[in-house]
Formats: sequence, structure tokens, C-alpha cells
Amino acid sequence: MPGMPRPTFSRSLLAPRHWPAWLGVGALHLIARLPRPALMGLGRLLGAIVQRFPSPRRRIAEANIALCFPELDAAAQAALVDAHLRDIGLMMVEFALGWMGSKRAIARTPITLEGLEHLEAARAEGRGVLLVGGHFSHLELCARLVSQRIRIAGMYRRMDSTVFEWAVLRARLDYADAMFDKDDIRGTVKYLRSGGTLWYAPDQDMRSKDNVFVPFFGIPAATITATHHLARMGNAVVIPFFHRRLPGNAGYALRLGAPLENLPSADVLDDTARVNACIEQMARAAPEQYLWVHKRFKTRPEGAPDVY
Repeated sequence: MPGMPRPTFSRSLLAPRHWPAWLGVGALHLIARLPRPALMGLGRLLGAIVQRFPSPRRRIAEANIALCFPELDAAAQAALVDAHLRDIGLMMVEFALGWMGSKRAIARTPITLEGLEHLEAARAEGRGVLLVGGHFSHLELCARLVSQRIRIAGMYRRMDSTVFEWAVLRARLDYADAMFDKDDIRGTVKYLRSGGTLWYAPDQDMRSKDNVFVPFFGIPAATITATHHLARMGNAVVIPFFHRRLPGNAGYALRLGAPLENLPSADVLDDTARVNACIEQMARAAPEQYLWVHKRFKTRPEGAPDVY
């Protein structure tokens, strides 16, 4: 199987310096075993705490939302910031459920899923598929939810904590077809060429040499060109993956959009702009659930002022 091998346990992981990380992993396991109403209630409680306390992340969200929603007045922007910070609490418990939840808990999570015919059409042609999504609070959970219906792989960045890397990679490999390190381009391309389906979110500022500036909410945003290159080298169809949390405890709406036509094209800049436009459409559909606490515009065009 391509991608990262299943990690093996090492006694060095039991060293005292790792004990706080093990407490964190244990807490995630306990949270993931709560009944769904209690789990979501805990997330809302955590969100209320996050929203009430000042933090650097609040200032980042305020800057992003002011840039991306200039049509909103100050009160509406502030309300969106508060709604997003409350959503961070739900993100915490959704990561726990996505990583550590039992198969039974995942199967009981309510979802609707539309657009599988687009994936089936690509597979009938023998094409690989890039499921392009964005960094939403529920991205990890929704990746696992969609894996109940289709076999998918993912790309990820290794965690700084060796304990969390061991625990989370094992959890991901329990439901994913494969997991690829973000630098494993050869393995990823080989997987796509074999007809695999890869979930991918290219909407963070990676400060990579492969960045180009293309619009995101009308703001020049440094964006990696990997979607274009992976689609070209992997002979893959690019399909948008929309997902949002429904109100209350109603679950999640997942949708595979129609493939982006003529992507990859000969114009890497245009392809990257089209992907950004697609992710912007996703964010506008559920703005409080998008990850506004990330410094999306930290890399600026020459001469442009810092926004953070």
C-alpha cells in the first residue's frame, strides 16, 4: 500500500516528557465516546468559553473577516467573528470524533451525501480524483464521514508531537485508503494514476516557492499551485467537496460538485484562481464554519502592507 506505513509503538513514547501529550490523547478518546447530544453540547460550551476570552486568534479572525466581508457593517462583522469563535469549540469535539470515534458512532452521525455520480463517472473513465475542499472546523470529521461511502486517501503535515503523530496517523489509517506526507509527491501521483481518490485542501498560506497570488474574496492570496500539478501529473479529475454542519444536531451536508472543466489547463495561474473561487463559494455558504483564525494573508505581494 502506498503512503505512510502504520506507525509502530516505541517504548520511547512512554518517556515522562510525553505524558502531557498522552493525557491529551486520552481526553480525545473520552470525548469521542460521549453520546452525540452530549458531545455537541460540550462543543458549544467550549465555544462559549473561546468566544468570551481575548486571544491573538480573535484578532486574526477580525482582520480576515474585515478583509473578506467589507459589505458587512462593523456590528455584522463582529457577530460573524463571535459565531466563528464559538464554532472553534465544536471543532475541538469534532476532531476528537473524527480521529477517535468508534465505527458505530460515525455510522450514527446523520449525513446527507449528494453527487456520487460525478465520482463514479470519473472512475468509469479510469481517472483518479482530487476531492478539493477547504479548511473548515469539521474537515477531519467530514473526511471520515465520506469515507463510509467511498475509499479516499489524504495528504497531511506531520504533527510536532510524536505521541499525537503516532495516535492520529493510526486513527486515520483505520478509515483512509492511504495517508501521504505533504512532500510525497511521487507516491501521491502514483496513487492518483492508479485511479485513487485523494482528499486535498490547498487553501492555507504555506509560504512555498510554488505559491502564486490569486484572488480569494477579492484579496491577492498566496496559494500553492499543487492542485494544477497533481491533476496534470496524476491524470486526475478535480471535484469540489462541499461540507457544512447543519443547525442543531441535524448532522452534516456533504456534496461532491461537478468536476471543474478543463482543469488542468495550460494556465497554472487560472487553474489556481478557479480553485480559490470554488473554496470561496464553500466558505460563503457557511462563513462561521471556515477557519478564519488562520493567517490566510500572511504572505503579501511586494509593497502591500501587513494585515496582521
